[in-house]
Amino acid sequence: MIGTSGYSYQEWIDSGFYPPKTKSAHMLELYSRSFSLVELNYTWYQMVRAEAMERMLTRVPDDFYCTAKLTRTMTHDISDNWRAQAELYKQGIKPLLSTGRLLTVLIQFPPSFRRTPENRQYLGRLLDWLQSLPLAVEFRHCSWAHERVYSGLRDRGVTMVTVDAPALPELFPPLDVATSPALFYLRLHGRNGRDWYSGTMQKQFNYSYSEQELREWVKKITDTTTINSECRRGIVVFNNHVAGQAVNNGRSMIRLLERQAG
Repeated sequence: MIGTSGYSYQEWIDSGFYPPKTKSAHMLELYSRSFSLVELNYTWYQMVRAEAMERMLTRVPDDFYCTAKLTRTMTHDISDNWRAQAELYKQGIKPLLSTGRLLTVLIQFPPSFRRTPENRQYLGRLLDWLQSLPLAVEFRHCSWAHERVYSGLRDRGVTMVTVDAPALPELFPPLDVATSPALFYLRLHGRNGRDWYSGTMQKQFNYSYSEQELREWVKKITDTTTINSECRRGIVVFNNHVAGQAVNNGRSMIRLLERQAG
């Protein structure tokens, strides 16, 4: 399954993905005509609410699925009451979970979250607290690229996200490692190394994958000798949202996979 990180971007009107004057309230319905998966991005900025999830389900087809980011108060700006935040999140995400439309919760940590004893302990406690949910973890710092990390995630049945990002020294590398038989999760951020640390998402994620770069990922995804072939389900999410590049690349990858399948 292929989708994008978020769907509510005004600039996608300018890029032609949404018709002129499309209202934000109508974007998800239009989006679901092109993709069967979305990574809910807004849940990182604000706590998810059950009522909002229930309304969302009325706007999409029955075969439309989601992943949802964990709220930033548990990953980036970790609050002292993170346990209470986790409980609120579990309650808010219930409509997606109970209907089988939630593929996983994405726990995305920033590059500043390094593999220190304190952070390892926090990660373990967070995963334990959220164990009733399907979970995936994305690391941004290379210190987490360690066999003990993979082993710990396997023991918990937690997916480690495969990332495509600029080849910068301290970033987490793209690894062919599966830690859960349930899900292979690839997130493509673009390879704009020049602006990666600009502090501006419009610069950081301003990148369009070439057809050759997409073909390379299609080859890896469909190769039966790779680790991801052991997973029951695979999802690909494009995060290079600037100027509609994510939807363009997503559509291109769908076409390439369809050709590959014959």
